[in-house]
Amino acid sequence: MAQAKGRHESELKVACIQMAPIIGDKAGNLKSSVSMITTAAKRGAKLIVLPELCNSGYVFETREEAFSLAEPVPGGETCDKWINVASKFGIYIVAGIAERDGEDLYNSSVVIGPQGYIGTFRKVHLWNEENLFFEPGNLGFPVFHTPIGRIGTFICYDGWFPESYRLCALQGADIICIPTNWVPIPGQDPKREAMANILCMASAHSNSVFVAAADRVSPERGQAFIGQSLIVSYTGWPIGGPASRTKREIIYADVNLADARRKRNWNEYNQILRDRRSDVYSEMLGSNALPGWY
Repeated sequence: MAQAKGRHESELKVACIQMAPIIGDKAGNLKSSVSMITTAAKRGAKLIVLPELCNSGYVFETREEAFSLAEPVPGGETCDKWINVASKFGIYIVAGIAERDGEDLYNSSVVIGPQGYIGTFRKVHLWNEENLFFEPGNLGFPVFHTPIGRIGTFICYDGWFPESYRLCALQGADIICIPTNWVPIPGQDPKREAMANILCMASAHSNSVFVAAADRVSPERGQAFIGQSLIVSYTGWPIGGPASRTKREIIYADVNLADARRKRNWNEYNQILRDRRSDVYSEMLGSNALPGWY
């Protein structure tokens, strides 16, 4: 009997790992990440997202320290270990890493699958003192086509720019995976959801994409982080998390990534990407990215 259309095309479990990297402890951070990835995979997660710079820690004191903690992508020890665990469990991983490319450093996220390295994103919008250590990203906003769906990724502060989400959506992304190190926002009401979560929800809704944001916890050299990792449906409503503000944990959500494509039609007359007025503004926001949502 034929399978009912629109039910099972891209069903999978997504996991966001909320961990507490320790600055400078690459071996310990890598061991912790592999342990938590293994836990998530054994619970059925097929796509697993980890925080920003989760292999190195975040608050560098000197460029020499940052350089010593960075590594080639791929080809470094961290990527090799993540590739091994992805192959073992048949999973996909999106994780933040300090990347060294010659004499340049990048705040990057790497995309890995069961067959190995898939691609890299380099953070486009650097936050605060990141500008002292990293080069601005030079790879644009790539969307990676995989057997489980189209994966977009960017990092933390990139999510404050609507163009980041829109360029991924316009290239056909089904889900945007965000390694992040969210910090407290001045004036934030502690009883309300984080501003970062509000942005994830609004952007998922206005672009009809799933969003999986993995944050870190635990202060580092005086810098606080807010946790609250989140998985959001293409509708804009949370389906996993938010996680704790302080604890290491893993959040999960079962999704059908095909819904992001099929249900961009809000009603008989409105489709969020089709309704853009490209006679008023550039269809691809002035970038050289190729459209892929049609």
